[in-house]
Amino acid sequence: MSTASEAEKSAVNGIRTALGVGGVLAIIVGILILVWPGKTAAVITAIIAIYAIAAGLVYAGLGIFSKTKGGWARVGHIALGILFIIAGVVALFNLGQTTAWLALFLGILIGIMWIVEGIVALSTLGDAASKGWSIFFAILSIIAGIVVLFAPVWGVAILWWILGISLVVLGVINIVRAFTFKGDI
Repeated sequence: MSTASEAEKSAVNGIRTALGVGGVLAIIVGILILVWPGKTAAVITAIIAIYAIAAGLVYAGLGIFSKTKGGWARVGHIALGILFIIAGVVALFNLGQTTAWLALFLGILIGIMWIVEGIVALSTLGDAASKGWSIFFAILSIIAGIVVLFAPVWGVAILWWILGISLVVLGVINIVRAFTFKGDI
């Protein structure tokens, strides 16, 4: 077997492995979301809180140990680090409330983004290849945004459920792709 064909076979096996592992992980996370939606959201909130603490430590460390930054830059990094650490600790000690607040925040953010997206779609009608589809998309986006704004936690719960289903379906598809991947790379 030539070196080129061995390298190609190795690349194909790597791709197949990545597809399979990615598929299994997607199925696991999707099932966790569907079976324990609140607990899974709390785990993700905890991961974000831990990240905030780690980022805070990095910022504080930059401020304390940096020899090249000026005084105000160092003070700013230390202050930012302390804020990140406090936010992360508060989030961890109030995980249920933080998870609910994050859901509310994301619901409001998604609602606003969908409304803006619909308005932008309407503002670009002159450039649209299909004005009918663009108008339909814009109206649907604006209505969905308004609905989510009036019930942001409910909207996020539905989107969370859809994410869980999507992860399971896409995970299964990736596992099938892993077994059927031929290697035309």
